[in-house]
Amino acid sequence: MSNSADSHKGAGRRPRWRPVRVLTGAVFALAGLIFFTSFNTAKGTNIRTDASLLKLSDLIQERSHKNGELDESNGSLRDDVESLAQRDNGGTKADDARLKALEENAGTKKLGGEAVTVTLADAPPNATAKLPGYPEPQPNDLVIHQQDLQAVVNALWQGGAEGIKVMDQRLISTSAVRCVGNTLILQGRVYSPPYKVTAVGDPDKLKNALAASPEIQNYMLYVNAYGLGWKVDDDGAVTLPGYSGTVDLHYAKPVE
Repeated sequence: MSNSADSHKGAGRRPRWRPVRVLTGAVFALAGLIFFTSFNTAKGTNIRTDASLLKLSDLIQERSHKNGELDESNGSLRDDVESLAQRDNGGTKADDARLKALEENAGTKKLGGEAVTVTLADAPPNATAKLPGYPEPQPNDLVIHQQDLQAVVNALWQGGAEGIKVMDQRLISTSAVRCVGNTLILQGRVYSPPYKVTAVGDPDKLKNALAASPEIQNYMLYVNAYGLGWKVDDDGAVTLPGYSGTVDLHYAKPVE
């Protein structure tokens, strides 16, 4: 009787899962899900080497190259329009002189004169502290940042620059010097260091303005401590290109 009762109790007892078996089953289920997801994504292609899956950097370089071609085409068309307008625009000589002055101030015309070029470059990747008392550099200490380029541009304007070119592009009032990672994005085009900034103006005033800038003085600490690149050259007489991109202002609009 007691054996029968014990047998009945045993039959009604729920099976007890061992933790190891539960964990093993979950691992196999997760592995199956990952395999199915990978197969469904690949569709029979090699995910690492499939040419259709372009890297983001490739897309950026492609767009940058396309923007450069469009800038050249736009500049050529602008020259054609101005040439046609100058044939007979109905304006007086005073009007023509006023328009020319506005174009020069806007940066859409070529500009010649004495110039200074500032070159900024990343430090060597294996750089160490060159001065006693300085800690070993972090990765951010060895690369050019947006604030460094902006400091150079602002100092040159402060020094009376009549026009500025960053790399091969003329700056205008709506130009924005922006860096993403270790690359410069300027007016839709991408550049890598070393970065060159050329300004037309009085060379002595331009160099004095660079030396007086607190932001550049801070940058020079990293130049001396870790080997960031810094070079200022007198270029003599140069000609800056006119800005060839669009001059339309784009701004956000409220949703109606």
